[in-house]
Amino acid sequence: MLDRKIRVLIAKPGLDGHDRGALAVAQGLRDAGMEVIYLGLRLTPEQIAEAAIQEDVDVIGMSCLSGGHLELFSRTMDIYRKRSNKKVVFIGGGIIPKKDVPKLQKAGIAGTFGPGTPIKEIASFIKAELEKISDDKED
Repeated sequence: MLDRKIRVLIAKPGLDGHDRGALAVAQGLRDAGMEVIYLGLRLTPEQIAEAAIQEDVDVIGMSCLSGGHLELFSRTMDIYRKRSNKKVVFIGGGIIPKKDVPKLQKAGIAGTFGPGTPIKEIASFIKAELEKISDDKED
């Protein structure tokens, strides 16, 4: 596992102007001992990817309530992967229809978390996913 605090970036891509859930997750992950960078609202995939690289994060969490999650999440992941070789965990939240979850997973979103997901569940998921990445590096 990491020998430092887990660094998580939380961002709201697109034109969605509601961030109550993203703020709650950011605060909850801080309370769980993680270092959280909250970028705010109305960001482009390019802005999110660039901030993730500059901040050297372990996790990129995106939230979308506007219905643009498939395009915005995928585009952010593609841009990040073109600009960085570091393996990070991508997670998504917001209003994600069940039918879209497999598409997001195929694109690289490790987990999706809807309204009401306990923070403890998100934090445990992040730790388990980072453990997998750490194990892969040791092989």
